[in-house]
Amino acid sequence: MQVPYLGLNFAVYETLKDWLVKSRPFGLAEDAELSVTTKLVCGAAAGTVGQTVAYPLDVIRRRMQMVGWKHAASVVTADGKSALEYTGMVDAFRKTVHYEGFGALYKGLVPNSVKKRK
Repeated sequence: MQVPYLGLNFAVYETLKDWLVKSRPFGLAEDAELSVTTKLVCGAAAGTVGQTVAYPLDVIRRRMQMVGWKHAASVVTADGKSALEYTGMVDAFRKTVHYEGFGALYKGLVPNSVKKRK
């Protein structure tokens, strides 16, 4: 998950920073320079966006890894009946959303985000 997250994080941070310097909303930029606090907020916003967008990829990766673990059926399907088999990443996305809903792609996002901030 590192590559998509870091790419998004960098892109969002730079875009937000450039926008703040050019538009100067609320007087946040003085002489084309942002304060340390504003840069910190830009970094936090970029990290949040990157984590939120990239997190479903991590969920699918973990689910695909767990299919090979015979006792993981209750975790993978959330019903304890039988483990789902995936033919690839797109199939894993499709089955996850079909059987558990779109929200399943974001299960554990908040605890994972809190853990990353420490």
